[in-house]
Amino acid sequence: MTTTAVKEQGPAAVAPAPTVGSHLNNYWRRVRGGDIGALPAVLMLLALCVGFSIRSPSFFTAGNFANLFTQGAAVTLIAMGLVFVLLLGEIDLSAGFASGVCAAVLANVVTVFGYPWYVAVLAAVATGVVIGTTLGLLVAKVGIPSFVVTLAGFLAFQGVVLELMKEGANISVRDETLVAIANRNLSPVLGWTLAALALAGYATVQLVRHRNRARRGLITDPIAVVGARIVGLGVILGAAVYVLNLERSRNVLVVSLKGVPIVVPIIAVLLIIWTFVLQRTSYGRHVYAVGGNREAARRAGINVDRIRISVFVICSSMAAVGGIVAASRANSVDPNTGGSNVLLYAVGAAVIGGTSLFGGKGRILDAVLGGALVAVIDNGMGLMGYSSGRKYVVTGLVLLAAATIDALTRRRAASTGTR
Repeated sequence: MTTTAVKEQGPAAVAPAPTVGSHLNNYWRRVRGGDIGALPAVLMLLALCVGFSIRSPSFFTAGNFANLFTQGAAVTLIAMGLVFVLLLGEIDLSAGFASGVCAAVLANVVTVFGYPWYVAVLAAVATGVVIGTTLGLLVAKVGIPSFVVTLAGFLAFQGVVLELMKEGANISVRDETLVAIANRNLSPVLGWTLAALALAGYATVQLVRHRNRARRGLITDPIAVVGARIVGLGVILGAAVYVLNLERSRNVLVVSLKGVPIVVPIIAVLLIIWTFVLQRTSYGRHVYAVGGNREAARRAGINVDRIRISVFVICSSMAAVGGIVAASRANSVDPNTGGSNVLLYAVGAAVIGGTSLFGGKGRILDAVLGGALVAVIDNGMGLMGYSSGRKYVVTGLVLLAAATIDALTRRRAASTGTR
């Protein structure tokens, strides 16, 4: 009888924790390899803020700071939905006027028919779902290119808005809850409370993730880097809430105007939800997989058509939310709601923020950064007295620069084997 000696296994090897220096070296190596993420958008945003602050002292006042959030809110929300479509390498040219259709439905339901605000909101979002489902089916099942389908939608939805608005009529939105979305502020105490809760939640997620990865023997970021992220977010939130809680009214005896705009936590909640969906769910992984290589995703068992339809549904639903915010800010809906430069700014925001036009690369945060950048350009140049023509030229050049950077970094990543 032969006995086999079993060698006692030692404890599982634990990956050494990287130092701050090695972490920075790895990040720099990724940047040189073409993985730059939202770095260009962040640098451009900082440069523009500094430049406009120097040229126009009123740029960094509390009143203008609050105005930046409300000014760019609708475009940012529409851009969030466009990120999903762009991740698949598709395009939705109808998102702007889709938001106008949904806003028109909202105004008719709440003002003309007299239903409560929540019924109007549900009707607007349901309209967005129907629009997105229709577009998605035409693209995924019929096989019509998304450019053609959504261009047809872009033209058709203008007519739908005109029909809903009785060929040019303006419908006022007077419901206090709807008006408050883009025109009212949180109390200073509630603003600080939400900021503290947001920071506590972020810190908890970061620390729990660090602990779990360490327990499994996986490579973790240095705890100093994790702490720096938490402190950095705390500084940003604290500074923003402090400035927004300053009195912005020119006549306090008539009205007091201070606090975080209500639309800010709405954007923040949607940012958290959609970020979780893309980064922490199997659906999100499937979206990235289909965007990276559709045929490989199909062979892996992913229902590609279902993913393609769903991203158009999400895009049009977020267009509906953007339309609601636009109607709230204007206190009305007219035939131009969702038109003009809304679509161009929304697509530009997603791309400028770092989402690739070629599919497979992007985050919801890109839409927020890009939306902030577009709002800063529009607002800052307006304060300096530049014409609309110059605003369009500068915004177009920034978009072109973002697309150029995207193309060059993809080429760099392909040549270095990082993609």
